[in-house]
Amino acid sequence: MHKSMEEILHRAKKGAVPFWEVILSDDCRERNVTREESFATLAGMYRAMKEADAAYDGALLSGSGLSGGDGEKLEKAVKKGAMLCGGLIGTVMEKAVKMGESNACMKRIVAAPTAGACGVLPAVFLTLEEDRGLPEEKMVEALYVAVGIGGVIAGRAFIAGASGGCQAEIGSASAMAAGGVAYLMGGGGEEIVHAAAMAMKNLLGLACDPVAGLVEVPCVKRNVIGAVNALTSADMAMAGIRSRIPPDEVIDAMRSIGVAMPSCVRETGQGGLAATSTGIRIMHELSGKM
Repeated sequence: MHKSMEEILHRAKKGAVPFWEVILSDDCRERNVTREESFATLAGMYRAMKEADAAYDGALLSGSGLSGGDGEKLEKAVKKGAMLCGGLIGTVMEKAVKMGESNACMKRIVAAPTAGACGVLPAVFLTLEEDRGLPEEKMVEALYVAVGIGGVIAGRAFIAGASGGCQAEIGSASAMAAGGVAYLMGGGGEEIVHAAAMAMKNLLGLACDPVAGLVEVPCVKRNVIGAVNALTSADMAMAGIRSRIPPDEVIDAMRSIGVAMPSCVRETGQGGLAATSTGIRIMHELSGKM
């Protein structure tokens, strides 16, 4: 696992290879597999994301009744052309909610990097593949990019809401997706890491405050914010904008903020939205049912 984005950039430059190749080579070495085996494994994960999206059922409700059906509402709005954001972003929103709801309904999803943030990366990648007609091979290469970014974040900070708040879950997922999108748009290492940095910067300090302790409210809809944030951050990076704070320092800042967060907003369900009068009422209602 790499200790920094800078290390990946250095290795890519030294070996005259793209960002994703560095991550693939590491996987081959760490798991003692061939390039073909490594690529097949990640391709399998990407196909699992596609399958999860295709298997969405708008009629399903989670056990708590807090999640379900909203993805279908967004799908209908997109088809009607009623989305102010347009078709592409509307579809990203739709897929992000669908994946989050599928997770809440105990369907098969891919944690990317966590189950709570499972909708961000698939929503962005699947939509771009469909919209731009990109080959699956290119999508898997972008997934290597995302994996590399996620690995650095996990090593320097954390990816669990219990450790660093939702900035560590949705923030990390958004950074991973942003870097992957920059690659898909033709960006090199600089664009990739700065897209990731800007995406994470935008979500620093995000609390993890699940109502009734369930990964549903506000988690599902936060996947939408992470996905759209990834697109705008990648666009900024591709336009030549750079994070004034170096990418690795942004990750370090996320860690320091997470450490400073009180436990009530780190997945305990004791603060933030979970502690509102409605949040408490929902918790009591559900505790009586379960």
